Amino acid sequence: MEITDKIKTEGRSISRRDFLKASGILVIGVGFGNCAIINPIPAAKGYLLVDTKKCQGCLTCMLACSLVHEGFESLSLARIQVVQNPFANFPSDVNIAQCRQCVKPDCLAACPVGALYIDRKHGNVRTVNAEKCIGCKSCIAACPFPPVRPVWNFLEGHAQKCDLCAEARFWDKRGGPGGMQACVSVCPMKAIQFTATVPVQTGDAGYNVNLRDESWGLLGYTTE
Repeated sequence: MEITDKIKTEGRSISRRDFLKASGILVIGVGFGNCAIINPIPAAKGYLLVDTKKCQGCLTCMLACSLVHEGFESLSLARIQVVQNPFANFPSDVNIAQCRQCVKPDCLAACPVGALYIDRKHGNVRTVNAEKCIGCKSCIAACPFPPVRPVWNFLEGHAQKCDLCAEARFWDKRGGPGGMQACVSVCPMKAIQFTATVPVQTGDAGYNVNLRDESWGLLGYTTE
């Protein structure tokens, strides 16, 4: 029964105190209603960290990514990207662009049909439902990190992005935050690492970290 209906049913005049009580209940109800509408996006339970000073640009991670997801090797369909600049000097000559699994993902907010969603079954990874994707590429345009992390599957006509191998259908290993990631497993330089800790979201320092130890220095490479 609504507050106003209750007052009418009782068929009596109400005092200022009664009115304020009723108004207070109504305001509280509206307040809680608004709180219920606001549904914070849960943080992912897994992230990829890279060390661009350790990466040798072999592209093995890209080939492995496409192999376990698509069933064949394709640099164009890889969900992790290694970008090489032949005109730059070390360490700016190689860059690894992995999905950041952003705490506040712009790509998810941009999707008009909910095809890009939070996969609670697999540790809240931000992923794409290929069957639901309409191919508008809004998620790709919304990604603020060049090169953009959602990629276009030109063979099937939908967007796709890193899911930490949660749905790597051509791999016999368990993926996702609680399992393995193909890029981490195959990198010969161990330049990619999984973490369950949320990295610093501003800038690149939280995602591009130092994974080198003393043995790396013995090879003549910098450990700083």
